Amino acid sequence: MGKPTIIIHLIILSVLLMLTAMPVVHALDKSPKAVGRWFKKLDNAKQKTTKLHFYFHDLATGGKNETSSVIAQATNITSQSPFLFGILRMIDDPLTVGPELSSKRVGSAQGIYGSAAMNEFGLLMNFNFVFTDGPYNGSTLSLLGRNAISNEYREMPIVGGSGVFRLARGIATAKTYFANFTVAIVEYHVIVLHY
Repeated sequence: MGKPTIIIHLIILSVLLMLTAMPVVHALDKSPKAVGRWFKKLDNAKQKTTKLHFYFHDLATGGKNETSSVIAQATNITSQSPFLFGILRMIDDPLTVGPELSSKRVGSAQGIYGSAAMNEFGLLMNFNFVFTDGPYNGSTLSLLGRNAISNEYREMPIVGGSGVFRLARGIATAKTYFANFTVAIVEYHVIVLHY
């Protein structure tokens, strides 16, 4: 083995050791057997309603603080479209309790969105709200729907979840708090049914 190969092996070993030494961030067992046991209890389980409120920060600013990056666009259409039809962005956007980016962070929105309308600003949104704080730490909600960003309020479906939000379904209502060409701050109210 050459020197570069040994260094690569040491780096991999260090990462594996760090991962195995990390504390468990939540107590919900996600093993297949535990999920099976949980599923068997559903007949007697009571459905819960949870309401969430947070702010989504989409930062297409370039540089190290960017959280939204273009990953594809339609070569002949996007540059000619007043609505950027065909552009696709990958996101890892902060979710905070207040509209200021410096307010307490509760998670991230991770996934993709793209301009899917040729005659208006209409986005196809496909991402997960990944919660990293509080009672929902380690849980997710999956959003898939149309976001007509010119409307004051937009309603999008919650189509699933994990962790505390297993079998979730519900509605996310979005309202733009602030937007310019590089930053969008969106207020979300989410109501979900889950077990």
